[in-house]
Amino acid sequence: MGLTRTGVALDSDLLKRFDRFLQQEGYDNRSEAIRDLIRDRLNEATLESGHGFVVGTVTLIYDHHFRLLSDKLTALQHQYHELIISTVHSHLDHDMCLEVVVVKGKLKRVQELASRLIGLKGVQHGKLVMSSPQAYTLGPIQYSESNLPRHHHSH
Repeated sequence: MGLTRTGVALDSDLLKRFDRFLQQEGYDNRSEAIRDLIRDRLNEATLESGHGFVVGTVTLIYDHHFRLLSDKLTALQHQYHELIISTVHSHLDHDMCLEVVVVKGKLKRVQELASRLIGLKGVQHGKLVMSSPQAYTLGPIQYSESNLPRHHHSH
């Protein structure tokens, strides 16, 4: 992959604001910031298309004492096991837990899983964050159910 130089004409006030932003964010140069902005917009456009392959996380904060919530979270994760790469569970205090579910799969299925997890009664906060590897390639990602990791364990 080679680099191509390009020029951009910008209003001087906009450029000053952009340079302040670069300094605040810790960028070494404009080029890397512009590349990040382009990547981010390409990712957004891919996600907005409503289909495709994504990777991401579902972050949940919940009270583990809430009646049957832990069982419901586990059951849902088993129901969508083909999408789940891993799960990290942390105890925030005596009552509250943080769970991060790392996911990979078709956009609609990942959104469905996240909505169902976040919507469970007793979940205090939930958020789905996704990125599409398709946004960073020229061709389509070769996706199939068979290239997803399989999650095997016993309870």
